[in-house]
Amino acid sequence: MEAIIELWQLWITEFPLLETFVYASGLLVFALIVNQVIKKILLRGFYRFLQHLTQGHSDDFGVVKRLTNIAPALVISSGLHLVPHLPAALVSVILNVISGFIILTIALAISAALDVVNHLYNRRADALRKPIKGYLQVVKIVIYALSTLLIIATLIDRSPLILFSGLGAMAAVLMLIFQDTLLSLVASVQISSGDMIRVGDWVEIPALGVDGDVIDIALHTVKIRNFDKTTTTVPIKRFISDAVKNWRGMQESGGRRIKRSLLIDQQSIGFLDTERMQHLKDFRLMYGYFDSKIDELNQWNKRYIHAKAGEAADTRRLTNIGTFRVYIERYLRNHPGVNQNMLQIVRQLQPTPEGLPLEIYCFTNTTAWVSYESIQSDIFDHLLAIAPEFGLRVYQAPSGGDFSAFAGLRLQS
Repeated sequence: MEAIIELWQLWITEFPLLETFVYASGLLVFALIVNQVIKKILLRGFYRFLQHLTQGHSDDFGVVKRLTNIAPALVISSGLHLVPHLPAALVSVILNVISGFIILTIALAISAALDVVNHLYNRRADALRKPIKGYLQVVKIVIYALSTLLIIATLIDRSPLILFSGLGAMAAVLMLIFQDTLLSLVASVQISSGDMIRVGDWVEIPALGVDGDVIDIALHTVKIRNFDKTTTTVPIKRFISDAVKNWRGMQESGGRRIKRSLLIDQQSIGFLDTERMQHLKDFRLMYGYFDSKIDELNQWNKRYIHAKAGEAADTRRLTNIGTFRVYIERYLRNHPGVNQNMLQIVRQLQPTPEGLPLEIYCFTNTTAWVSYESIQSDIFDHLLAIAPEFGLRVYQAPSGGDFSAFAGLRLQS
């Protein structure tokens, strides 16, 4: 066997190109074998072991898979001197290319490792409040920039210090190139330190027509899923420069505000007569109100007007709008959908040509949108329907049907 090998070596030395080709092919085949052994055997075994330790979660975002690509590169660089008749310049070029490939592979592996860090951090309870994805992206940019300089220095076979020394002159150019990145980094730090937005927040940006939930916060952009199921990507610096409404405070408070007015026809406002007062006394929510209120008014009239109730025009008397306001206050205090621990106000606003606004200001005991709208509608359904019981009319601009009805009454008369 040894004699055969010696004869083969003597024969192949007579053909330098063939000898170079055979040795180079053998080196490549051996590198491929090493690559397959690592990926098919060692890598599979590692992932199974990792899956066993993490109870089914074995996603490392390709960190180990990328690092295994270094093995065949090291095999080629170590065995390249065994290939005969290779020019020294070609060997130097191949070694430089392999070194650059190794640097690139390590940079990609570090980038994947940072993705693992972000994935593990997102499992924390406070991850939505202080996301680190933007900072990790800055680290990635630095890693890619350094690796690019190292690869260039390796390929041209020069010290990387020469390239780093030239960065001072390129600082202005780099700042111009990475202007958006720097502005985004500053905005990201301000947003994170001030806890301005989190993933899951409902935000509204009127200037951009954005109204929806934050689904991702990155270095340069914030993704928002609008309520019409479209997705808007907003530059993160706009959250510093533009007016942004964040509804998180409302959601955390446990109550959502109702602030809406009933426009009362001012011609329907007047004093309560005895018949209507007796009718309203039967309302459960008005129990005890009229007796105490009438006693209060009678005492005031005797003290300041020196007259019995009803004998003078300037005496204090019950009005239908005031009684209706008290009814609304009691109705809100007894409504199961109204938060009783938050502010409740029923007030009159400045009269308008469309009527007297009677504003209802309160909070629901839920922040869920559908439930909130249902509670609000339920309240105003009842108030609109019961207002005529107090002799009040809700203002509505005259329409064609109103004019037709008026014309019919005139013809009948």
